[in-house]
Amino acid sequence: MGVVFAICLVLIAVGLTTVVSWLLPSGGATIPIRPPRIFFGLLWLFVLVALFRGLMGRFGFPLGAMVEAADRVAAGDYSTRAPEHGPRWMRTLARAFNSMTSRLEMQDRQRRDLMADIAHELRTPLAVLQGRLEGMLDGIYPRDEEQLAAVLQDTRMLARLVEDLRTLAHTESGTLTLQKESTDLAILLNDTAASFAAEAAERHIQLDVESAASLPLMDIDPVRIREVLTNLISNALRHTSANGRVSVTASAEKDSIVVAVSDTGSGIPAEDLPRIFDRFYKGHGSRGSGLGLTIARNLVVAHGGEIRAESEEGKGTTIIFVLPQLPPRQS
Repeated sequence: MGVVFAICLVLIAVGLTTVVSWLLPSGGATIPIRPPRIFFGLLWLFVLVALFRGLMGRFGFPLGAMVEAADRVAAGDYSTRAPEHGPRWMRTLARAFNSMTSRLEMQDRQRRDLMADIAHELRTPLAVLQGRLEGMLDGIYPRDEEQLAAVLQDTRMLARLVEDLRTLAHTESGTLTLQKESTDLAILLNDTAASFAAEAAERHIQLDVESAASLPLMDIDPVRIREVLTNLISNALRHTSANGRVSVTASAEKDSIVVAVSDTGSGIPAEDLPRIFDRFYKGHGSRGSGLGLTIARNLVVAHGGEIRAESEEGKGTTIIFVLPQLPPRQS
């Protein structure tokens, strides 16, 4: 396409030279300009002007619009879109440019939303911590071990929130690095559930783990999948009353491994179910930060999997995540 454009420019230059030579003969000769010569000269000049306008309309104007759109994006206007007209290669370039600006606009919006959410979520625990410390200094609260323990608990909650925000930022920006290794998922399930055995026994909740005997080794990041399981089991125990049951199951399908965490708790209202994986969304009576399920979803997606929830209010909830069954890496 660039060669055609160059040839057209050469033809225009040659044509203009020809017209000038017709109308203004060289060598100082005083040849009378006849009407046919003027007519054909003007006709050729008209053709050249039409060709130039056609080239500008096909190449120059779309390219100018692309440059103008790029300047606006460079100035921070990510809503800019380039017009998709002109030759095929120009339309392809405009579509790629518009796709890029759409992603930039979405990332900029996510960044702004995340900053606003972070400021909102940090404000409450910091205000509680500040109020408790000021009360101790003013003599409203005694400076004893009980108050110090409460302050320590507040700082731990704040540290946990900051760590959740850091993980969330990495997963949403795509900068999270997974340390994948060959992992026995059945062992990982049992180890994670065992860390909740004391809590489940204290609350008189039956905690069961059941996995298929033929589960293959998985190429996953065991720390991150443990984080997913920890969040799901913790939520299940929190919303299950005494004498209830929480079960963790894993089974192999054709090309994937399906893990489900089920409880016999209060369930999730139908209107809330589509939003439980949204960032900072908290259901009725929730005491968490509203980040756990969002992080769990992002970690599962980072492994190439998917996660969903099934629930019936008053009967319990099941969170299911599916991981692709990839062969373990050779060490």
